[in-house]
Amino acid sequence: MSLKKIVVIGPESTGKSTLSKALAENLNTVWVQEYAREYLENKGRAYQEKDLLEMAKGQIHSEDHLIAQANKYLICDTDLYVYKVWSEHAYHQCHSWILEQIAIRHYDLYLLTDIDIPWVEDPLREHSNPYWRSYFYNQYKDIVSSSGVPWGNVNGTEDERLSTALKLIRANFDYLLY
Repeated sequence: MSLKKIVVIGPESTGKSTLSKALAENLNTVWVQEYAREYLENKGRAYQEKDLLEMAKGQIHSEDHLIAQANKYLICDTDLYVYKVWSEHAYHQCHSWILEQIAIRHYDLYLLTDIDIPWVEDPLREHSNPYWRSYFYNQYKDIVSSSGVPWGNVNGTEDERLSTALKLIRANFDYLLY
């Protein structure tokens, strides 16, 4: 039985961390927290282009470290596609290391969090405007729909999102639940 890596992906303030934590609890496993948050809180300043590479490396390090602790599933609160999207949006390019890692890393399911919940203000978040929320949602939707990896949209209340995510996991990996 192989470990299944599930990525919760989506725009800012769409409940990724909340869903990741709830999934890990429900599936009796661990979750990889978004490294960028820890990194930026420790920096105490706005990110710069070079920081995106460091955050991406930290994300991968956290993911690789937690694999050994995972029980059937590893829940990832984001993956390197997020760094690609942010790099291209802010700097019109993406570091080759990030692109190389995207090409060689494998995930088994994407859960795309919708923009149907209210924006929650946070000093690390940037794009509360509905236009930008929709823009980034569509960027991630394009990525997951062309990734070749199963994916599903997750929306509604916190409980509805968890229920939908668990149904998607069951539909893709039912044999692991027994």
